[in-house]
Amino acid sequence: MGFIFWMSTGAFSSERTSLVIGPLLSFFLPMLSTEETNIIQGVIRKLAHMSEYFILGMLLFRAFRGGVAGLSLGRCVLYSFSAAVLYAASDEYHQSFVSGRTASVADVLFDASGAFIAVGVSVVRQSRHVT
Repeated sequence: MGFIFWMSTGAFSSERTSLVIGPLLSFFLPMLSTEETNIIQGVIRKLAHMSEYFILGMLLFRAFRGGVAGLSLGRCVLYSFSAAVLYAASDEYHQSFVSGRTASVADVLFDASGAFIAVGVSVVRQSRHVT
């Protein structure tokens, strides 16, 4: 969560990250137009949202599953996913106060989808270990 909070600072605004991603794309794919480069940068940023919250979802599930004796699988799923989504919403709220950043409901949905996939993967992994 601390890492996600840090990624929400102005240092990781789209203007700043495009200074790194744009030249890399231009170097490896020089045939791309500016519009195509901008689209790919946007996709990379959204995948970063999903990846951060995928990891958070996995860690939350593991914490609830292993740290709370007697907690049912369903409650682990509910608590893990809910905690990730609440943190995503609070993170977007935080970004509304950061210069160069904006809050976005769409980003919360990307975050939630990463957490949702993580919790689903965790449930599948959990069910394979139960014999």
